[in-house]
Amino acid sequence: MKLKIAHLYPDLLNLYGDIGNITTVTKRCKWRGIDIETDSIYGNEKIHFTDYDLVFLGGGSDREQLLVRDKLMSMKNEITSYVNDGGVLLAVCGGYQLLGSYYKLKEETIKGLEILNIQTEIGDKRLIGDVVIENEKFGTIVGFENHGGRTFINDHTPLGKVLHGHGNNDKDGVEGVIYKNVIATYLHGSLLPKNPVLCDHIIRLMLEQRGLDTELAPLDDASELDAHKYIVDRFTK
Repeated sequence: MKLKIAHLYPDLLNLYGDIGNITTVTKRCKWRGIDIETDSIYGNEKIHFTDYDLVFLGGGSDREQLLVRDKLMSMKNEITSYVNDGGVLLAVCGGYQLLGSYYKLKEETIKGLEILNIQTEIGDKRLIGDVVIENEKFGTIVGFENHGGRTFINDHTPLGKVLHGHGNNDKDGVEGVIYKNVIATYLHGSLLPKNPVLCDHIIRLMLEQRGLDTELAPLDDASELDAHKYIVDRFTK
């Protein structure tokens, strides 16, 4: 069986190398002999979410988020059903914000999909820089943030505790959200090449949803782990 990825609106949501997440999932599958392909979704194309094993929403500017929001709202029920049925979704920055209730700008409010009980408000300055967070299951996760929004996640489980950087809002010391099989985060940079453990977790979720064997053959991750360790050591020691 072939795994399938839906990359939503890559022409509008692809800041700071976000497409590298798709490349990394694809490569790590193919290196293991797992058949996989990606459909890039543009414009007003009809999406059958049940056809896909991973949906990816990248980051974009406020203007691009408004354009994408209108497209996503037209399929709100389908996306919500996909998530509630265990569909795997990775959302970065602007994509993360759009999963929530709203993103309040200075002069207008972008209504979100309300899949996550989170709210985002614009801040006085952008939160920019390298980030290191700690997750009980995956260990340290590294990335790069550049966002003006402050996201408040209420009772959701965060992706991790901030060891270095700003995180969701520069106040509560946490970053991102994990909800069902959704991973939502501000971490660009690109996230998955720097965090192979997290990438393999996503691949296992994809396989699990198809009822396939989730045992993954080990890969030589020496270069990836060296890069990961360099960032952790540089900013936490």
